[in-house]
Amino acid sequence: MRDNVLWRKQSHIIMLLAETLHIDAERALDLYYSTQTAHRLSDARYGLQLMSDQYILDDILEEIRR
Repeated sequence: MRDNVLWRKQSHIIMLLAETLHIDAERALDLYYSTQTAHRLSDARYGLQLMSDQYILDDILEEIRR
């Protein structure tokens, strides 16, 4: 169950990333998985699963800009 919820959350964040950056979903997927934020989201110790999708997207965008 938990894996399905995380998978849906990641999918939504990837689609938001694509929409925000005006790129296709495949490029957004590659970009998403190249970030440390994506790795942290998969690790429950960081608690990112509890944050909103927009909050996580903002972290990803900030990471990309650096």
